[in-house]
Amino acid sequence: MLKSKTLRLFTYYKTIFNVIQFINTKHDVMKKIVLLAMVLVIASCKSKKATSDSDNKPIEEKIVILKPTEVDNLKKDRAYDLGKRLLETCSTSKFKAFSKSEATDKVIANATVEKIAATCKKINQRNGKFIGINLIDVKHDTFLNEYVFRYAIDYEKKLYKRELFVTINSENKVSAINTKEVKPVPF
Repeated sequence: MLKSKTLRLFTYYKTIFNVIQFINTKHDVMKKIVLLAMVLVIASCKSKKATSDSDNKPIEEKIVILKPTEVDNLKKDRAYDLGKRLLETCSTSKFKAFSKSEATDKVIANATVEKIAATCKKINQRNGKFIGINLIDVKHDTFLNEYVFRYAIDYEKKLYKRELFVTINSENKVSAINTKEVKPVPF
């Protein structure tokens, strides 16, 4: 393999050397023709952009904001119960693991006692004791058929606002659950 690459490089350089010698010995017209040919060869080796066979139309994700009354009660109750259960863990230090009928395998694997305890420690220091959650809005992703419930979290300390996001998939299982601190809006 190494010998063949070396041999190819050697022949390549030898060819270039011969062309340069040829250019130095012939007329100006021949020099221009050879240079033009070399430029064409180099330009033809330029790689092209890959093209796909499918249409180049982007897939449009349609996210619709729904009223809480327009959402199935099973989905609403599932999101509320599991979100509240997770947040109450921070106050009680007792975590009841999610079942396979409540959440996806990914959520069950990520919701370990250690991870929840570490997160709760940070949240409790900044926000104090958990009081409750209030539904702000529901977004429906029609492409994936998922519902994202956004809750305002009430804590003892009102210095920092947090929100809870619970995603329910088409199988009525929690596929994602997370909290975010809401940045204060400047006056």
